[in-house]
Amino acid sequence: MIIGQPVAHSLSPVFQNAALAQIGSAVHYRRQEIAPEHVAAFLTACAAERVAGNITLPHKERAMDCVQWTTAVAQRVGAVNTFWTEAGTLVGHNTDVAGAAAALGALVGRAPVVWPELPVVMFGAGGSAAATLVALHDAGARAITIVARTPSRAVALLERLEIDARVVATHEAKDALRDAGLVINATPIGLRDDGWPVEVELLPPRAAVFDLVYRHGETPWVLACRAAGHRAEDGLRMLVEQGAASFESWFGVPAPRDAMWAALGTRPVAHPDPV
Repeated sequence: MIIGQPVAHSLSPVFQNAALAQIGSAVHYRRQEIAPEHVAAFLTACAAERVAGNITLPHKERAMDCVQWTTAVAQRVGAVNTFWTEAGTLVGHNTDVAGAAAALGALVGRAPVVWPELPVVMFGAGGSAAATLVALHDAGARAITIVARTPSRAVALLERLEIDARVVATHEAKDALRDAGLVINATPIGLRDDGWPVEVELLPPRAAVFDLVYRHGETPWVLACRAAGHRAEDGLRMLVEQGAASFESWFGVPAPRDAMWAALGTRPVAHPDPV
């Protein structure tokens, strides 16, 4: 199951049920809307019934205090998006980092030589940014700039993650973008509207674009960036890959990614010319 508030929009049941069917499991994956004040009691009940699942907004940080044991990556990010019961203990894990790493690797390339000198500009410093920052840092990215409406929040996030990066206010975005090789939207812009985190015209010609937001048919920003010649994709690959990592945590077998993508009626975007 997946819990959140709201959760009706989640695509996780679509591809997780396809994955479960592929391995011949009779388990059914469903959505469950839970209010914040009920998360602890609900997860306790899940542990008693040995139920596993995912956690989405706005409960990921709260869940850290509701599980009995957290993995190292969950502790590092400060958020739990995956849980299961092991030897009677409710375990909290974070697969968003694995999802972000897979998306970044497909978009930019996995060669270690690429990342240290690649200028990365990220818009946003909220919960979605944390897992992506960890994935960037682990890939080797060291030239990171965060553009935030509240710079103090970005500074606090970087200090908690122990990541060295530059922070600039939103009005300084144009200067920060001048040499960017990768631009990331980690804000909710585009989730429920057609807004763009930054005008396409401000992006350097060879900059790759990663939008953590996903929508049916891709986000308007991603479509506009690709039309302008940028390698670009939305957050769908990250969603599927974090789901695949969750599946593998629960069952200990490789996730049937082809079946998961087929259930969504699409395929992952191909990027033939990484940075």
